Amino acid sequence: MAAAQGRLSDGADGMDDTKEGDRNGGGTPPLPFRAAVDALRTARLRPQIEIEPAPAPKRLAPFAYALEATVVDGDQDLADGRLVLLYDPDGHDAWRGSFRLVTLVRAELEPEMAADPLLPDVCWSWLTGALQARSLSYGEASGTVTRASSHYFGGLAERPAASQIEIRASWTPREGLGGVPDTASHLASWCDLLAQVAGLPPAGPGDASIVTLPQRRDPQSR
Repeated sequence: MAAAQGRLSDGADGMDDTKEGDRNGGGTPPLPFRAAVDALRTARLRPQIEIEPAPAPKRLAPFAYALEATVVDGDQDLADGRLVLLYDPDGHDAWRGSFRLVTLVRAELEPEMAADPLLPDVCWSWLTGALQARSLSYGEASGTVTRASSHYFGGLAERPAASQIEIRASWTPREGLGGVPDTASHLASWCDLLAQVAGLPPAGPGDASIVTLPQRRDPQSR
């Protein structure tokens, strides 16, 4: 199983470690944020999920850390996503907490699956279900599920029509000892969501009831 790797230095490797308004000050991130990031970096994940640090957003919160992940089957990419951890030491009224997780997950679908009117509700239930399956406490969840179809013409007319599902969501992980949420488990739940969207089989015997999307007809080659 792969670990989520990264360094605690600057925004180039996923962490935004200076306070808003003092971007050049080189401030040290607070201990709760560093602990939450350390947990993300050492989480053990499914081998089919390749994960690496990404540039963190600089204006959503005083401190931020970002990861990008791809679900891989051989030389094919089945789904991809981005997970951002935000931290405001003073708390945030809308979050009702100091931490916030923000995500984007994308995968291509069979056109007939994309046409299912229940698909958005099912995809949202996968996110909440993945968190509940690991008994994670969270609040203030919100997001969107978007379906998009592409049809090709002219010089691209030989390409088959393509459909994509996109899940954008955010939630507040409940804080534990020392004011630090269990970010490693939240990351594992997020990877469970990625695996479901990609159509991977359940990771363990206890997950046999999970319904997943069928794999794409022609996944993108790496």
